[in-house]
Amino acid sequence: MPIIVRLDILLAKHKVKSKDLAAHVGITEANLSLLKSGKVKGVRFATLAAICDYLGCQPGDLLQYEEPLED
Repeated sequence: MPIIVRLDILLAKHKVKSKDLAAHVGITEANLSLLKSGKVKGVRFATLAAICDYLGCQPGDLLQYEEPLED
């Protein structure tokens, strides 16, 4: 997948625990873990907005596009 989720980096930078972020956003720690690993097919804008609000960041800070390598 060419979209990289950089949530782990932001959590470490802001010294925030996944448990605290999940509670603020209103999702389970399991769902947050899936999001962090990039194993979700989509994310709601409300969830994205709540994460950005808590971490004081922009959506572009959380997601990064990497062009796929050509064979």
